[in-house]
Amino acid sequence: MAEVVHMIDSEVFLAFSTYATIVVLKMMLMSFMTSYFRMTKKAFSNPEDTNLSAKTSEDRKKLVRVDPDVERVRRCHLNDLENIVPFVVIGLLYALTGPDLSMALLHFRVFVGLPELWPLLWGCSQLFLWLTG
Repeated sequence: MAEVVHMIDSEVFLAFSTYATIVVLKMMLMSFMTSYFRMTKKAFSNPEDTNLSAKTSEDRKKLVRVDPDVERVRRCHLNDLENIVPFVVIGLLYALTGPDLSMALLHFRVFVGLPELWPLLWGCSQLFLWLTG
């Protein structure tokens, strides 16, 4: 039992908990963003969701539609759900094995930073391809 307490007090576990908190908070923010876009764009996925926005059943049917902005945010949220939950589970198991701090930080930073950096890298590559013809 003392070994588990020692592992939880380690710097690797502290780093893991910091990065896990960041990505879980981002995932929670995406659910609020999805709700915000659904309400502002008035694009709902179910007729039951339209109860506050429309009074008649005909108006409710009009609000059940697909909006590209809502779908983009919804896909981002779904992507977070597919990736963050395994990161938390696998990262916890990895942190409890007692890895080297620098290697653990590299893994955690790559997982957290690369999805945020990817759109920038993709945009730069598209610009380069456009400039070079």
